[in-house]
Amino acid sequence: MSAVLHPHDHAHDEHGHDDHHHAPTGWRRWVFATNHKDIGTLYLLFSFTMLVIGGILALIIRAELFQPGLQFVNPELFNQLTTMHGLIMVFGAIMPAFVGFANWMIPLQIGASDMAFARMNNFSFWLMIPAAATLVSSFFMPGGAPAAGWTLYAPLTLQMGPSMDAGIFALHILGASSIMGSINIIVTILNMRAPGMTLMKMPMFCWTWLITAYLLIAVMPVLAGAITMTLTDRHFGTSFFNPAAGGDPVMYQHIFWFFGHPEVYIMILPAFGIISHIVPAFARKKLFGYASMVYATSSIAILSFIVWAHHMFTTGMPVTGQLFFMYATMLIAVPTAVKIFNWIATMWQGSMTFETPMLFAVGFIFVFTMGGFTGLILAVAPIDIQLQDTYYVVAHFHYVLVAGSLYAMFAGFYYWCPKWTGVMYNERRGKIHFWWSLISFNVTFFPMHFLGLAGMPRRYADYPMQFADFNAVASVGAFFFGFAQIYFFFFIVLPAMMGKGEKASAKPWEAAEGLEWEVPSPAPFHTFETPPKLDITATRVIG
Repeated sequence: MSAVLHPHDHAHDEHGHDDHHHAPTGWRRWVFATNHKDIGTLYLLFSFTMLVIGGILALIIRAELFQPGLQFVNPELFNQLTTMHGLIMVFGAIMPAFVGFANWMIPLQIGASDMAFARMNNFSFWLMIPAAATLVSSFFMPGGAPAAGWTLYAPLTLQMGPSMDAGIFALHILGASSIMGSINIIVTILNMRAPGMTLMKMPMFCWTWLITAYLLIAVMPVLAGAITMTLTDRHFGTSFFNPAAGGDPVMYQHIFWFFGHPEVYIMILPAFGIISHIVPAFARKKLFGYASMVYATSSIAILSFIVWAHHMFTTGMPVTGQLFFMYATMLIAVPTAVKIFNWIATMWQGSMTFETPMLFAVGFIFVFTMGGFTGLILAVAPIDIQLQDTYYVVAHFHYVLVAGSLYAMFAGFYYWCPKWTGVMYNERRGKIHFWWSLISFNVTFFPMHFLGLAGMPRRYADYPMQFADFNAVASVGAFFFGFAQIYFFFFIVLPAMMGKGEKASAKPWEAAEGLEWEVPSPAPFHTFETPPKLDITATRVIG
């Protein structure tokens, strides 16, 4: 049963607020923003900007790889591009976007008036601006940007120019921002739910973010430790990772991936939450197996801490270690498969319609599952030793991160956009964006599986003739995919932000459930100043 609001709870939405409740105007509204909706909007705009910057770097990479030989960039710059593309996309685009969704939706979904720590919320956003500027400006420092790969492996990091220090500084600031955001989300969810909303009646998006926030608090300090040790190796005479002075570069990999593997789930769990809202709404059925979804999400989070060394099968690990990490990695496929099964079971015999959010959700399930299967293949140590550092790995993680995280964000945008802006997006344009993105994505990344199987290593600016055809296809696909996102911004996002389009009702999707659909569209500046009264008999707020 959906959440039930008593009639008087709407009163504060429909009548005017007192003067001090009006939204501030002009630049002060954004610079001093403490409202969760404004901060959510800032995060989403920031992450899209970083997506464009990271995407431009990717297109320069693909332009260079369009044919054999060196066309546009030298190998040094090529390595800078691959490194910065990874860092910007992971820390600047994907993670902040999900924090933006969390800021917008969590208070609305749990019936809270705002996030727990409004000023800290403002601070954690504004920290990202100087960090991002520092990261991007490293291209213009002596010796160019960091070129050690986004994983920042020693001993390469010990040989880089001053831009490496700038990169380390930027990652520290971004990490601090993530930790503050996570504390805010945890306190908000645990302390500010509407009366009657127990944890097991909470929307799935809130559950996935609660677990993600704990993951962030656990692993961001580990990354901070690894890059601080790199910094002291560079400038303060330590030799943690410097083999010439008795250090161990493989130790860096262990520390990095102890952060890096949970990080992968940090970037996908909120996506699972978004899909768990959209599929029931457009299948017009309750989410199949709500409790098992919660337990599966928790299992993924716990298991993510014991699989890190599957990134390191080629470092000379003993066979016992290889077997442990191989089986642990295969085990993590089980709770992930539970989620896929539950979404399919939700759709089974549902009255499905395929508006754009549902298209992206179904596209997500299909393409993410492919990415999951290639991950399962890479979990097998003897196969991984052959495919390590080839384009097969590049294909695998782009299927998970682009077709996973990014598609889920698009689905979430189309689903909640009417609530955010008060207008419906253009359905026809949304469908063009979906098919354009889906086809061009697969044209780009599917051939990379074959390149990897044939042995083409990643992070190389040049390659022999036998890899030419698939690279040409991938490069063409990449440009089409990039232009699809520019189309999305100018023809879907901007008109919606400017209020152009059909007026949205409070509940534009008839079967959508949850408190966010009980407030008007667009959501008022202040919502739930008095907590909504939930129907205690409801089995849960969201299906």
